[in-house]
Amino acid sequence: MGRLNGKVIVLSAAAQGIGRAAAIAFAKEGAIVTATDINGEKLKELDSIDGIRTKVVDVTKKDQVESLADEHEHVDVLFNVAGFVHHGSILDCGEEEWDFTMNLNVRSMYLMSKAFLPKMLARGSGNIINMASVASTIKGVVNRCVYSTSKAAVIGLTKSIAADFTEKGIRCNCICPGTVDTPSLKARIQAQPDPEQAFKDFMARQKMHRMCTPEEVAYLCVYLASDESAYVTGTEQIIDGGWTL
Repeated sequence: MGRLNGKVIVLSAAAQGIGRAAAIAFAKEGAIVTATDINGEKLKELDSIDGIRTKVVDVTKKDQVESLADEHEHVDVLFNVAGFVHHGSILDCGEEEWDFTMNLNVRSMYLMSKAFLPKMLARGSGNIINMASVASTIKGVVNRCVYSTSKAAVIGLTKSIAADFTEKGIRCNCICPGTVDTPSLKARIQAQPDPEQAFKDFMARQKMHRMCTPEEVAYLCVYLASDESAYVTGTEQIIDGGWTL
């Protein structure tokens, strides 16, 4: 018997990184997982894993989100992962980049939560986990202006949902990682004018002298998705190797 045996879980951004690691960890613990992403080719790699069903969904599109919700009679856990990391200060952030980031990082979570919450409320139980970051209200980070703004909004959204629906059986928490060794991070490092220096800069802020792995974040996801965390709601779960100390 797994820690998540029989729990129905839907998550976004499951094709790679933290989302992929979480989908696999959920399935290993006995959950029935619907893993979504916009990257259909990468997503297919999860099809061979027992307990995982994949579906291409753009979580910024209201019709696709509502269609996804309609496919599920009920959902025990909704994990909102999809996001984008913009590099730069406010002066480097154009209006299009601002709007894109806020749309993907915040509005998608609003759409997903609004679509799935009624199903949870109808059963008197449910669990929403949102991907935030220590780059938010928790810590000011250089060259993360719109990203930090969006993740601060995610923390606010998380606490609002928790406050509004705790007495109706709904829990809502957010995960706030530091630097995680993901394909997204590697791509951002390579996109810098001096990738070697960019990597050194990332490593310089790691107090444990290494980056977090997606699997380590996934362990925290399993805890929050399980009944072991039944008394936990409205929290920011920091997993940053001591960066914010």
